[in-house]
Amino acid sequence: MKKLVVSSGAGISAESGMMTYRDAGGLWDTYPVMEVASAEGFAANPPLIHEFYSNMRKKMQDTVHPNAAHLGLVDLEKDFDVRIITQNVDDLHERAGSKHVLHLHGELMKVRSMRHPERIYQLPCDQLTDKGLTTTVDTRDPYGDPVRPHIVFFGESVPEFEPAVGLVQQADILVVIGTSLVVYPAAALLQYARRGTEVYYIDPNPASVPSWVHVIPKKATEGVADLIKLLRNQ
Repeated sequence: MKKLVVSSGAGISAESGMMTYRDAGGLWDTYPVMEVASAEGFAANPPLIHEFYSNMRKKMQDTVHPNAAHLGLVDLEKDFDVRIITQNVDDLHERAGSKHVLHLHGELMKVRSMRHPERIYQLPCDQLTDKGLTTTVDTRDPYGDPVRPHIVFFGESVPEFEPAVGLVQQADILVVIGTSLVVYPAAALLQYARRGTEVYYIDPNPASVPSWVHVIPKKATEGVADLIKLLRNQ
């Protein structure tokens, strides 16, 4: 069975109603990026960080659901060994049913101990002093440690990048969906594809890519539908 590796960005979740960061009207228009998404911002104002990500969790749980693009990738598991690398912190791939998802930038529905980062908790969690989706600077884990969002802030390393590179190097087919290809290191993953790998790029406003990349200039739901037809008609 061929290995199909997907690198997904904000565009695949935008159609589910998940606010993007960079688009007009996105989160960065409302919140200064360095205040809510950087290591420096967290050090300067932890209560704001907890409030920001708690609100995002509640919105995601209440109003955001997987769309046809997420479900289409699950359908491809019938024919391919599908592995997903996502820049998104939402859990829409998992909720759609994808079995193998690697999160480059962390996961919104998880927090971790600030003293022992290997202690990671899925929200809601009975082990925490705050048992719902809202956390504060006073939230503690079972060991009495304060917790923080399990998010890779700007200024922090991306520990899952090397595993992501390994997946791309194994790919027979690489599909890039809904990303501007400007956020590094994620944007560099394309460079690690083996010679001869089939590469597809789905985005309504695609960035400039090498001529050997098959560009599908559509939004994610339409583009994944086209991709499925192309792959099954080969």
